[in-house]
Formats: sequence, structure tokens, C-alpha cells
Amino acid sequence: MNAATQLLVSSRPVSWINTAFPFAAAYLLVTRQIDVVLIVGTLFFLVPYNLAMYGINDVFDYESDLRNPRKGGAHGAVLERSLHAPTLWAAALTCLPFVVYLVVVGSPASWAVLAVSLFFVVFYSAPPLRLKERPFADSITSSIHFFSPAVYALVLADAVWTWQLVLIIVAFALWGVASHAFGAVQDVVADREAGISSIATARGARWTVRFALVCYALAGVVMLFTAWPGPLAALLVLPYLATLWPHRSITDETAEDATRGWRRFLWLNQFAGFGVTMLLIWWVLLHP
Repeated sequence: MNAATQLLVSSRPVSWINTAFPFAAAYLLVTRQIDVVLIVGTLFFLVPYNLAMYGINDVFDYESDLRNPRKGGAHGAVLERSLHAPTLWAAALTCLPFVVYLVVVGSPASWAVLAVSLFFVVFYSAPPLRLKERPFADSITSSIHFFSPAVYALVLADAVWTWQLVLIIVAFALWGVASHAFGAVQDVVADREAGISSIATARGARWTVRFALVCYALAGVVMLFTAWPGPLAALLVLPYLATLWPHRSITDETAEDATRGWRRFLWLNQFAGFGVTMLLIWWVLLHP
């Protein structure tokens, strides 16, 4: 692959929507209008944010990725060493104009949320913190990557915070923790060979899959206490539970088998996103 193609693969196009949609949906629900801030913010969380998040990860995970047979497609690129510096520069330079604009139109509170979000994007993978090698902190940090765009949009749009809105963010955070934990299972062998620690290498594949099952289930339970039609979102966790359930007794030696479930997970996100969209439209119709 040429350099541009490797950068594209590194940004995980199949997952772009997972960060752009939370921002756009949250911002639209509060402002009820399409404006320049919505467009710029959505574009930022669609491409530059993902290039930074995944590109930095691919640079600093190079040794592990070389040993990982699933790398090289939707799961990310194995970046040539010669592209490591260009990837970091591309991530910084593509993010910069968007961040400058969002700071100009935002408030100090929104600056703080955006700064926290980008801090975790960088130091999830980059030293000296490299949070992805700190068991449990890795799953929490990864979750922040996905729910922080929604929190940022709510703060940017001056949303009125209610306990039910907080519950939605908590459920989203639990989904993120579960998703990262399950994703880490398939890399147990490659990570151990590369000397990389994770929640899955520390606790073992079987325990981690069961932990992910519990987090998904809790996310569904939390949604039951939100305003109608929010409780219906609890049904959206059922396909995730069904996907993980066959792997509940997986061993470290067979951990790579979880990749089959992970491939389904990538497409489940599209299904779940459609379901969430329908529920959001319903909520808007009930609260004009």
C-alpha cells in the first residue's frame, strides 16, 4: 500500500461513525439546528480525531502489530517504520485547524472537555503514560474516546444536565468499557509476545470476556431508568451479549478465536447506531 492508503487504513474508516455520530446526535438534540459548528465538529470527530486516535496507536503498537495476523485491514494497518513520523505529523496537522475553530466558538468548559478528550487520545498509546498498558485504565480510557465527543457536544451546546442525561452517558461509558475489553481478548497472544500489558493479558481471556458481558448487561440495565423511549435502548445490548456468549469460556491459548466475534461486533455497531437514531427521532417527536 502507498502512504496515503496506509494512513487511511490506520484511521479505521469502518469505525469513523462511532465518534462522529455521538457528537452530531448530542449537538443536534440540544440546538435543534444545523450550523457551522455542527458541521465542523462532526467532520473533526469523523476523520482527524480517528486518524489521531488510531494512527498514534499503530505507531506505538508496531512491535505487537507485526505479530498480529488480524492487522492490515479494518482492524488497522501495520505501518511501515518510515511512516511513523509522517503519521504523527498528519494526525497533528489535520486536527489543528478543527481544534482552533472549536476553541474559538466554544466556552472555557468546552475547552476543558475537548482538552481531556484529546489528552486521552494521545496518551492512551503514547509514552510516558501509555494508558493502554495499564489494566482497567486501558478499557476506561478507550471508553472515553467514544463517549467524550457526546459530552463535548452537550457542553458546547450548553445543555441542561439532568440525572437521566447522566445515565445515558454512564450507559455509553459501560458499552465502551465492554467493547474495549472484548477487543483486547483477541490480542492476548500477540500482546504477550510483544511484552504489552492489557486488561486481557492481566486477567486472562475468559475473565475478560465475562467482564465485558457484565458491562454490556449493566449498560442495558442503566438505560431502563431513562426517559421514554430510552428504555428501549436496553434491547440494543442483546446482540452484543449474544455475540460474546459463545466466547465466555475461551482460554488464553484460543483467545484469537474471539476475532470471529469481533468481526460481528464491528457490524453490530452499525445496527446499534441505526436503532439509537430511530429512538432519538422518536424522542424529538415526543419533545418538540
